[in-house]
Amino acid sequence: MPVPFIDLRRFEPDFMDRWMEIARRVSENTAFVGGPEVAKLEDTLKQRAECAAAVGCANGTDALQLALRAVGVGPGDVVLLPDATFWATFEAVANVGGRAVTVDIDLADGQMDFDLFVQAVEKYRPKAAMLVHLYGWSSARLDDFRTFCRERELPLVEDGAQSFGTLWNGRSIYADALIATTSFYPAKVLGSCGDAGAVYCSTEELAAQVRLLGNHGRVSHYEHGVVGWNSRMAGFDAAWLNLTLEYIDDRIASRRAACGRYDSRLSELGARIIGPPKGYLANGYLHVTLQDPGHRDAMMEVLKEKGVGSATVYPGAMSKQPGTKGWSDGAVGGENADFLSRGVLNLPVFHGIGEDEVEEVLAAYEEALSRTRATA
Repeated sequence: MPVPFIDLRRFEPDFMDRWMEIARRVSENTAFVGGPEVAKLEDTLKQRAECAAAVGCANGTDALQLALRAVGVGPGDVVLLPDATFWATFEAVANVGGRAVTVDIDLADGQMDFDLFVQAVEKYRPKAAMLVHLYGWSSARLDDFRTFCRERELPLVEDGAQSFGTLWNGRSIYADALIATTSFYPAKVLGSCGDAGAVYCSTEELAAQVRLLGNHGRVSHYEHGVVGWNSRMAGFDAAWLNLTLEYIDDRIASRRAACGRYDSRLSELGARIIGPPKGYLANGYLHVTLQDPGHRDAMMEVLKEKGVGSATVYPGAMSKQPGTKGWSDGAVGGENADFLSRGVLNLPVFHGIGEDEVEEVLAAYEEALSRTRATA
């Protein structure tokens, strides 16, 4: 049977009926921008993220830009970021006028290499740094990153667009961050019915600055203290997220179960798996295997032939993107991010995926592996 890479229609039996009633209420109250649903969501997010305050915004990319501006990044400032990430991480630096320096990754966990990061800080003296919690987890040395940056008073912005629901040493991955972001793009673990995001802040002062920047710099309705922009969260997005949060723990459990089944069988097949380091309870956002770059595309063709969806998240290192021209001040390290981008293969994981569907994927993967090995 066909298995899509992602299916956003696996709703619980009562979900849509409840949503229609909520949407009617939001409409009748004309609570289309901000309002009680947004306030309720921010309070829930604050508690789940174990932070001082959460601020909703229009999307995950805006969340990054708000966080960078809130910690003082402006025109000409150097910001370090990993060479393996989604374009929005780099783009956010450029959009606030900063200069990006990419740092290579550690292939053991797919995250920014801490030792190279330390070298980059010494060489470039950045205004801030960005650490990405890629694939739904983060670096095995997350505490080292945080301690190093705190001791040097170097603001560390954590791009947690993919990591809602992930635990690090038993606590939310966002709990000890100075400032972190998330995305509620529909395909995320906690996804909205549109585009939305949030910034998690360690202090009320940071949260106040984020709110100021995301609402035209308003200090009163027609008085503007700074130049900000419009990044307010919509009422429908917040309402959808509030409803989804009532189901989120079971949805994450479903994802984790699927990843566990993948890991067990793929290990038997000798596949190289990039997964969360010790100390993480990941959210099951993506299942990641790393193939020989020369065979990855051939494997994807076999999977497609068998009706199984797959993806490459992400197919290009930041330092090799044509759009970096004019915005990059350098790259630190080797070619690990490029190797990952040419060899990474993502298999279907979404809440509600059945055991029979996982088995279908594994059977197709095994045949793809067999065919590519035969032609090697």
